[in-house]
Amino acid sequence: MIILANVISLTIVFSVPLLLVALGGSYSEHSGVINIALEGIMVIGALCACFALSAFDKSGFGPAHPQLAMLLAICIAGISGMAFSVFLAFAAINLRADQTIGGTALNIFAPAFAVVMTWAIQGQGQTTIQIPSWIRITKESLGIQMESKFLNALLFKYFYLTTPVAIVLFIIATIVMYKTRFGLRLRACGEHPQAADSVGINVYRMRYAGVLISGFLGGIGGIAYTIAVGSGFNSSVGGYGFLALAVMIFGNWKPVQILGSAVFFALFKVVAAYNSSIPFLPKLEGLKDKSSLYQMLPYIVTMVVLIFTSKKSQAPKAEGIPYDKGSR
Repeated sequence: MIILANVISLTIVFSVPLLLVALGGSYSEHSGVINIALEGIMVIGALCACFALSAFDKSGFGPAHPQLAMLLAICIAGISGMAFSVFLAFAAINLRADQTIGGTALNIFAPAFAVVMTWAIQGQGQTTIQIPSWIRITKESLGIQMESKFLNALLFKYFYLTTPVAIVLFIIATIVMYKTRFGLRLRACGEHPQAADSVGINVYRMRYAGVLISGFLGGIGGIAYTIAVGSGFNSSVGGYGFLALAVMIFGNWKPVQILGSAVFFALFKVVAAYNSSIPFLPKLEGLKDKSSLYQMLPYIVTMVVLIFTSKKSQAPKAEGIPYDKGSR
């Protein structure tokens, strides 16, 4: 039962970054801009947030006010991701550059920049930024008495502020995308920007908004992933940005379906990461390195799922197409 509680708890923790980053990607693509740079945005968000947490830890502010410090770090991650996404927005919207190539360039730049900054601040060869232990929310910090080991493992063993923040942002995304004028205009710019422009909607402004919101959520997803892994930040997010793109496509660019997809893919990620401690998995004793096979599992599942679902996906019709106002 304790193992089941751990698997459920870890699935929630690993689904949080997928949910946030995939929601960010849907904002951008609903506006008409393909955001391949989600991986790089996650790296920059995690980098800035981890430096902030390290500074809070050394100053004593973090241990004294752990969740306030964590909330500030989450905000820093979001703002830094938003700032980094400006490069993609400017290239895709103002310069009308190829969005896939621009996003790929940012993905290449971000890890290299993270390594340089980490070495410059921590010293050459010091590639890992450690995450303070006080960021976890415990039953003691909430003043809760809980005797059940199952509930304690389920609720508090891997409980971080990023989880409730993700729930709030998911609810906001669902409302904004389908219940507000802004969401309607954003989706119109991704479906038929000429028609949106003809009724007075500023397509450029809406596309900037979509990309910047995408950067904000992607940056928060970066620190959420780093916390989920728990080994500190190593200038990489392990391909989670690309996995989030698969979650977005599998979720058909809709928040509720993206949530289900994020949980589905996160479950396979947890199975891959903790295969040795899950008793009902095949032991594969004939293989010398069975862990590598399980590490491949999330990505194999991703490819298989996309093969069977990509034909039914309904992407915004104008995504990836630069908009030229003079071409109407």
